[in-house]
Amino acid sequence: MEAASEREELTLVARKPGFGLPTACPSCLPVYIYLKFAGVPFRLDFNLANPDSDQIPYVESGTYVAYNNEKGGVIESLKDDDVLDLDSELRSAPDFMSMRAMIGSWLEDALSYELWLGSDGSPAHKIYYTDLPWPLGKVLYLKQIQTVKQRLGITKENTERREAEIYRKATIAYGALSTRLGEEDFFFNRPSSLDAAFIGHALIVLQALPETSTLRNKLLQHDNLVQYAEKHKAQFVEASSSSSSASQFPSIPKRGSKPKSETKKERTPQEKTFRKRAKYFLIAQFVAVLLFLSIMGGASDDAEVEIDDDDEGFSYDE
Repeated sequence: MEAASEREELTLVARKPGFGLPTACPSCLPVYIYLKFAGVPFRLDFNLANPDSDQIPYVESGTYVAYNNEKGGVIESLKDDDVLDLDSELRSAPDFMSMRAMIGSWLEDALSYELWLGSDGSPAHKIYYTDLPWPLGKVLYLKQIQTVKQRLGITKENTERREAEIYRKATIAYGALSTRLGEEDFFFNRPSSLDAAFIGHALIVLQALPETSTLRNKLLQHDNLVQYAEKHKAQFVEASSSSSSASQFPSIPKRGSKPKSETKKERTPQEKTFRKRAKYFLIAQFVAVLLFLSIMGGASDDAEVEIDDDDEGFSYDE
């Protein structure tokens, strides 16, 4: 906490709000809640230009930047770099590390499955792609489906078995967490990264997934977990959302650099450079769309390329 007070104000750059949440991104919301638990002032900014970047979310303060794809994530970076550490007295507590790992693996896998493979895709589209042109959003969506399938080890032959295994592990995780929480306010009597990770997960499941969601219904079987998530949502998410200023960042900073907010109508050299790069990006992505569609059209009978019928019928109407 001392290290945090000596730095400039923190800025959390996340994906945009949605479903009544300050950010609808499953990776971003736990970081937002962690910063709220820490009680430090921070800005909330949104990056709309890089929906598929694994660097988002990231936290910065001055020249310091903690990216999502480094050191095990933003929260781990903040702890390792002595910026914010809520877990310093909990690492030796029984079950703390195992439960943290369970959320980061079993429940994260289950939510990824639901967002990309177990639903009609509308929640994922709203979180990641509504600000992109339809063809580009469609291609990135289909590309991410294949990425998730590979990460979860899902093939055409083992889909049912892997789905059952994913939900079985989620059921075990919810049961263990429910037992650990009991009627307490926190899992280990004080706010921690474990609480932030689970509350972020639970709020996405409860508010972003449809009522028919298998994962959502499994969570609803544990009243204490649902009440716990809703209580902290009211305290740390809804009540404090107006106190965090929000703006939009056009691009991801390189390490050691800090993006600047727009305060004047005149374009800075950096903004002009970004606009040029954005044009090149859109042109490159358009070419990628054409290549992707031509490849997919020519390989529709290839067993290695798996695009479900439901994916083809995905609607992007807002």
